[in-house]
Amino acid sequence: MASEQLMDALDTAFGSDGPGVPLERLVAPGKPGRVLLAAADRGDDLLVIGAGARGRLRRAVRPSVSRYCVARACCTVLAVPPTSLHGTLTAVHRRNMWKLPLTTRGLTI
Repeated sequence: MASEQLMDALDTAFGSDGPGVPLERLVAPGKPGRVLLAAADRGDDLLVIGAGARGRLRRAVRPSVSRYCVARACCTVLAVPPTSLHGTLTAVHRRNMWKLPLTTRGLTI
């Protein structure tokens, strides 16, 4: 199922022609930072990773995969920050989340 989701995401992002550069599709189990660094293990690799905005609480609970990769990678890492649209969509999602019934949010009373 993860492989199908990856294929769908890449097709959505690049279309059927692909990105125009060599691309290896890989689905691997494990901790995200370690798996990414194991896949991008040569000096001529390029690891592109999202550098999402994170609050203090989220940083305390879950370490940043992008920071882990930037600190330990043996290849070039391109950390892409979120767009301003991301913040707007997050705010809309939070606002709409409270309008849903509790059972839809995974809570039952």
